[in-house]
Amino acid sequence: MTQTGTTGDKVFRSILIITASIILVIMAMMIFMMVWNSLPTIREFGFGFLTGREWKPALSEFGALPFIYGTIVSSVVALIISVPISLGIAIFLVEQAPKKIATPIAFMVELLAAIPSVIYGLWGIFVLAPFVRDYLGVFLEKYLGWLPLFQGRLTGIGMLTGGIILALMITPIITAVVRDILEVVPTAQREAALALGATKWETTQIVLGNAASGIAGAVILGLGRALGETMAVTMVIGNSPQISASLFEPAYTIASVLAANFADATDEFYLSALIEMGLVLFLVTFVVNALAKLLVMSVGSNIRHA
Repeated sequence: MTQTGTTGDKVFRSILIITASIILVIMAMMIFMMVWNSLPTIREFGFGFLTGREWKPALSEFGALPFIYGTIVSSVVALIISVPISLGIAIFLVEQAPKKIATPIAFMVELLAAIPSVIYGLWGIFVLAPFVRDYLGVFLEKYLGWLPLFQGRLTGIGMLTGGIILALMITPIITAVVRDILEVVPTAQREAALALGATKWETTQIVLGNAASGIAGAVILGLGRALGETMAVTMVIGNSPQISASLFEPAYTIASVLAANFADATDEFYLSALIEMGLVLFLVTFVVNALAKLLVMSVGSNIRHA
């Protein structure tokens, strides 16, 4: 190798290292900015900021618990609705559907992921909210009204509507990842199961067992998206900082309170409280997505060593 070639390789490698390091620098700067600007409320409230239930900016009372509660419950509702649907679509596309049918359906699923969240929000306001108020909520109240989850005012705007919107938004993500995971499972495993007399359903169960950790990663990845979704949820969840057992009641999420209140936060202490909630959301979604990535990667590793 010539000296010129060696020098060129070193320069090229240095450029790649610098560009890759930019992501780490940006991440570190974001964390530093949020921690630094959150110091006033961190010093004032400490851990009590996360457990406080009162949110009264005019009185400098800040408690993040209603927003944490709304974020967790809406995301759980979304997963309960979305996971069975996503698994069903992915299994159908990979294991059952002919290619001429699977291709357009897969395209439509991916297209759902490209729809702007504000469009989901508008659809939620004008279509989903009236449907929940006039039909779904009435049905749930009639047959499951003995549960605290389905008691309260039926306005169509609340936790249930927010959860359904989130479910629609994370379904394409979970479906796409699960489909990729199932496609990674070697065809030889399917052929071996069929050769031993297994039915198509039994073969699918074997495939799902081999891809279990990757499917779990896809679900957690969808959870990470649900935790951080902002605009669509803000438009349909009601934006009320309260903790209620009823899914019909309005609620608030961390992302929606940031979107709805950041422009009005002229007071330094108020701004610090909002940034601290942003820091909490950032750390939670970072951990959730990192865990999902590790689980998805473990599938490929297990299959290669199988």
